[in-house]
Amino acid sequence: MSAAKNGDKVKVHYRGLLSNKKIFDSSEGKEPLEFTLGQGQVIPGFEQGVLGLTAGEKKTIVIPCAQAYGEYSDEAVFSIGKENLPLGMEPKAGQELQMMSPEGQVFQVVILEVSGNEVKLDANHPLAGKDLTFELELVKIN
Repeated sequence: MSAAKNGDKVKVHYRGLLSNKKIFDSSEGKEPLEFTLGQGQVIPGFEQGVLGLTAGEKKTIVIPCAQAYGEYSDEAVFSIGKENLPLGMEPKAGQELQMMSPEGQVFQVVILEVSGNEVKLDANHPLAGKDLTFELELVKIN
């Protein structure tokens, strides 16, 4: 049997866990995740964990946050005035919004706090700053 290498299209079943063992994502009950190794379609640590596996092989990996969604950045937390939100919107802590950067890139933010006319937003990925554990099973190499 051949081992998974860059350029191979692979199908992987996975279960993602946080350090407290809480599952944050899983392919259980769904089709396996399909991607091409070496194309940057998944986070770097996940891709590294699949490299070298053979079809049917299982492995548990721990991905440090730097190889997942990066460190949590205080610089990604910022405030805007309510007048910059969609007309008629009543912002509440925990709400998710999409925003557009001056360069035209769309990104997600979460409302952290609403205080008077000011809304504090967090543009960090929800898994930023977290080490992730993945239980992997390489289902198929194409």
